[in-house]
This record gives sequence, structure tokens and C-alpha cells, in this order.
Amino acid sequence: MLLTSPSNHNLINQGQKTQRRLHFYERGEEIPLISQGVWQVNKGVVQLVKFNPQGEETLLGWVHSDNFFGLWFTSLDSFQAKSLSDVHLQWYSITEIEKNSVLAQAMLSQVVKRIRQSEALLAIAGKRKVEDRLVQLLKLLAREMGESRDSGIRLKVRLTHQNLANAISTTRVTITRLLGDLQKQGFISFDSSRHIVVCDHNITRN
Repeated sequence: MLLTSPSNHNLINQGQKTQRRLHFYERGEEIPLISQGVWQVNKGVVQLVKFNPQGEETLLGWVHSDNFFGLWFTSLDSFQAKSLSDVHLQWYSITEIEKNSVLAQAMLSQVVKRIRQSEALLAIAGKRKVEDRLVQLLKLLAREMGESRDSGIRLKVRLTHQNLANAISTTRVTITRLLGDLQKQGFISFDSSRHIVVCDHNITRN
């Protein structure tokens, strides 16, 4: 089934297996959220955030391969999705989900993972020291979107210092200083494309 795009972006045919179109968004683009359906990530990473009346950002989590997101999952105002990398998304209508038990079951499994991720972020936010929040955030990122390398766990997405600062409610300057400290301590390193590599091999990868 080929769906009409809910945006004006170019579409890419996924292939004969599913006959479903992919919607492409470049890194840094805001992704439109439509109440009549949900997105599933085929490739890439999407960041979910909420903005308060002062325009300050609160991180709600990340969505990557096979995960679902959309307005259907939240009652929050000022909910926004932004691509942290180039992403390919699939669109499902609410009616389609309600009629497809296999799809609904897959979505339930991913929702459970999102709940666990949200709990982890709340636990990080509760730590008083900024250094502790950053270390725990990097460990969570390594579990959520890391890939094994000889030097440690490489984050698949190149995060800016501002991305990290927003995630733990601090400033970009503080993040820059703390990352420098962690690099000197051997906890992290950077690859040639400036992706963070978490060098703690004791990270639990569930």
C-alpha cells in the first residue's frame, strides 16, 4: 500500500516487500506531527522535546530504528520531533493500526521501551551534580544508540554540545568543559567525524 505523504518532502520506495513509501528528513529538520497517525523510524534518530512558555527545551527522549512516535502517544503541548541525523520514516494511519494486530503488538513493545527510556531520563535529571548527569546521560546514549568499537561504544549520532546541554539542563559552556575533563580522564574520546566514543567497557548493553 502506497501512502500519500503528509509533507512535501521527496518520497523513496522502500521495496517490494512492504510496498510502503519512506519519507526523508535531513539532519536538523523538524518533523510534522499529525494526529491522524504515527511515524515509525526506518533509519536514523529522532529527538523528542517539549518547549515551555519561555522557549526552553525539555528532552523527552530519542526514537530510532523500528520505534514509533507521534501526537497519538502524548498529551503534552508544544511537543516537537526533530531529526538528529538524516532519517527515513514510515507513516501509519490510526485506522490502519487498529485493524492490524501484528502492527499494534509491535507498537506496544516499542512503547514499553520508550517508558523505560523516560524513566532513565527522569533518574538522570534527579542527580544534583551536573558531572553525574552528564556521565549517566552518556552511558544511556551508549546503550540506546551506540555501536561497539575497539576503543569503546561509538554514538551513531553526532551530538552537539548544545544537544547535551539541553538534555541535562545546563549550559553549552559547561558541557564543553566537562567533556574536556572526561576526555582527559579517558572516559570518552572522539573519532575522526567528532562522534563521541564512550570508553567505559563496563556499560551494560541490554
